[in-house]
Amino acid sequence: MEQQRDRSRQRTDVFTAGLTARVELTVTVADTAQALGSGDVPVLGTPRALALAEAATVAATATRMPPDMTTVGTRVELEHRAPTPIGRTVVAAARLSQVDGRRLVFDVLLTDGETTIAEGVVERLLVDRQRFVARATGVA
Repeated sequence: MEQQRDRSRQRTDVFTAGLTARVELTVTVADTAQALGSGDVPVLGTPRALALAEAATVAATATRMPPDMTTVGTRVELEHRAPTPIGRTVVAAARLSQVDGRRLVFDVLLTDGETTIAEGVVERLLVDRQRFVARATGVA
C-alpha cells in the first residue's frame, strides 16, 4: 500500500502550477443551445462551452501525463457571460493554478475575439486509468 502511495506521489510530481493550453472551436449548428437542448437560441450552448473548457484542461496536462494515468473532472464552476453565434471561433485557455496531491485546479477563460464569453474553475483528479475504469464498470 505504501509503495502504491509513493508511485502516485511521484506521478503527481510531474504537474506544476503554471501549465497552460489553448483549444479552439468554430461554432456550428451542433454546438448551439438549440441542438444541445440547453435552450432555444442558435448560439454556443453552455454545455459545449464547458466541454471546450474541459478539453483545454486535458490538453494542459497531456504532454506530462504518465502513460497509465488520466484525469477525471470532479468539480466545475463556469460563468457563461456572453452569446457566441454560429461561425465565430471560441478560444478556451486553461492554466493549472493549484496542485494538491492528485487534485488539479485550473482557471479557464473562453473568449470570442476580445470578448470574454465564459470563465471559471475546473477541478480534475489524477487517477490510474485501468483501476478507474474497472471500478466504474464493476470489474474491480
